[in-house]
Amino acid sequence: MEKNNFDYSPLLSPRGDETASKTLSSSLVSATKWTLKFFISVIFVLWTAFIFFQPAKPVHNLFSKWYELSRNTPFGITGSIFLVFTAPLLIIAFLAIAHLNLTGEDQLQGKKSSKLPRFRLWTFPVLIRGPFGVVSATEFVGIVLFLLYVFWATYAYSVQALGMISESDLSSFREKSIFMIKIMGLRTGAIGLMCLAFLFVPVSRGSVLLRYIDIPFEHATRYHVWLGHLTMVMFTIHGLLYVIAWAMEGLLVQKLVQWKDIGVANLPGVISLLAGLLMWVTSLPGVRTWNFELFFYTHQLYVVFVVFLALHVGDFIFTMTAGGIFLFLLDRFLRFCQSRRKVNIISSRCLPCGTVELVISKPQNLRYNALSFIFVQVRELSWLQWHPFSVSSSPLDGKHHLAVLIKVLGKWTEKLRQKITDTDAQKDLSVITTSVEGPYGHEVPYHLMYENLILVAGGIGLSPFIAILSDILHRVREGKPCQPRNILLVWAVKNSNELPLLSTINMETICPSFSDKVNIDIRIYVTRESDPPLEEGYTHKPIKSSFCPMASDYGMSVLVGTGDNFWSGLYVISSTVGFVILLTLLYVYYITPFHIEIWWYKGLLYVICMVASVVIFGGSVVVLWHNWEKQSYLKDKSNNENVDDKIHQNGSLAPKDQSEDSVEKSTVVSYGSRPDFKEIYESSSKKWGLVDVGVIVCGPSTLQTSVAEEIRSHSMTRQRHDSIFHFHSHSFDL
Repeated sequence: MEKNNFDYSPLLSPRGDETASKTLSSSLVSATKWTLKFFISVIFVLWTAFIFFQPAKPVHNLFSKWYELSRNTPFGITGSIFLVFTAPLLIIAFLAIAHLNLTGEDQLQGKKSSKLPRFRLWTFPVLIRGPFGVVSATEFVGIVLFLLYVFWATYAYSVQALGMISESDLSSFREKSIFMIKIMGLRTGAIGLMCLAFLFVPVSRGSVLLRYIDIPFEHATRYHVWLGHLTMVMFTIHGLLYVIAWAMEGLLVQKLVQWKDIGVANLPGVISLLAGLLMWVTSLPGVRTWNFELFFYTHQLYVVFVVFLALHVGDFIFTMTAGGIFLFLLDRFLRFCQSRRKVNIISSRCLPCGTVELVISKPQNLRYNALSFIFVQVRELSWLQWHPFSVSSSPLDGKHHLAVLIKVLGKWTEKLRQKITDTDAQKDLSVITTSVEGPYGHEVPYHLMYENLILVAGGIGLSPFIAILSDILHRVREGKPCQPRNILLVWAVKNSNELPLLSTINMETICPSFSDKVNIDIRIYVTRESDPPLEEGYTHKPIKSSFCPMASDYGMSVLVGTGDNFWSGLYVISSTVGFVILLTLLYVYYITPFHIEIWWYKGLLYVICMVASVVIFGGSVVVLWHNWEKQSYLKDKSNNENVDDKIHQNGSLAPKDQSEDSVEKSTVVSYGSRPDFKEIYESSSKKWGLVDVGVIVCGPSTLQTSVAEEIRSHSMTRQRHDSIFHFHSHSFDL
């Protein structure tokens, strides 16, 4: 493409050659989307405000009147609690589905880059060195609000309990103490339930809620960890207070094994709490690092935790937490269906630095972007272990494949490399059986929204940046919307044998004369070597490739929450409607007519309805979705006999052309030193001026901390003409 034909218009400005379908009724679509956003915001604010102020006596009394009015209806108290606690979250999910469908497949549509540089709460690091890691201003507000709710609710319930004691006929201090302990045990359990209502939402990998607010799963996992700690603290206090009260009464053993039909069943609560404690203890950083498999396997006890919680509290109390758990069930079932597919590995190779590259087959209609990641399972290594990896290829590299780079760091990755090496030696193409979940990640490719980018990688953290660079260069060559014009890649590696990783992308082949259109500077820091090797230069180090194409019937399944908006939306809606239908049938034709009063039994039936609605109603949509996928695959296969020409031209399957003179000129390799981020930010700010600069970091926590710390320091001391740096982390840490 000629330079004078390159489009320097704003990222999302309408192009003259756009089709009429993209511009027709755009104002109506925009108005509808803003209306949906408004209703989502209103419902969410009212819902969370009610939860926050529920401990207040006026709100609590109002809610008591509400469920007393519904006591004689077929749904009873469960119906009234469902409308207040569960329905708002499901309605928000429905509206989010509508919004995602209006947004369409082009995730850049409707996103406007700011004309004036400005601070953003969600990209400004506030807390850096602490138990929460790097925390943005927005995340800090969320943490404060949750802690404020816990302290406020504890205070409000304590005041109410003291009032109840003063109004009671209890005379002795011991009786008053036991009563107070039991009341606070009950209330801490209620606070824990409110935390649990949010706990499962962040770990719903393809959840429409996460997609709507554009929080990728690797970030949301942190919120699950924080909420998990808070939830288990409250539930542990809840259990301990009752244990203390029962011990003071001399009824500890009898109470612990008690399983009442009417009222709370204690034994299921004990089992649920023990399962939760096992998950909690093994998820602590020290234990998780020491034995990840122990953490992974014990975390499957969430099934025991949830089911016995329902048996413990019954249907109407369990309903308070059902919304988030139901959305998790939707995601989990879809992931289960997707992961049954055996996926074709087009090729693999072992790089000399101890890194494996896998190129995986995918259907043409599977969406992902350069910020996505996938979970990979190799059944010959483990039937239970799934490991997340960032994609190292742009969706524009090819329609039928994506690539991942896997650093050999542990037992699983070492076995994988050995398996690939053995496969290549033996020419046995059937020894590796791979399954894939995903892709997951950001709904909007924010790396395309900044004109100026600083990419900071540590070791294998270069992988997503290879995808980002490839994506930008493809878009520049093809004239697609793409904002970045100045890119600085800062890469820290321990040893020089890792440098060939950068040769897995051939920038000149992707976009000839790209330096006329995009300024790409590369700074490499080799931290553990003081001098360069005899044969210096990353571009001249050959990559020892061992190609081993493997055969299977299909590529990756499109059954994923971030896939087709229509089918994923239909799946959520049909399952939710089915859930409501099954609950209606259960209460109208069984529980109410037959006067079923057993709490734990109704809790069990409630859980069964949740699971059955996902399997029956959602499963029906999955079958239709799968058949549609199969037909699309066969049609695509008949139209494209040559699977993917780009694989051999620009992708990571072919050996790279090593004649990138322009890349070498813009690359500086420093030995025996680490990146000086203060100098990097100051020089970039001086060079680029008053602009927004997106800083994306992918690497160990120490690297993220260093980057965020300098951004915060620079933001606090910056002059009016200095650049504004925006922190983004692309690191996955379970």
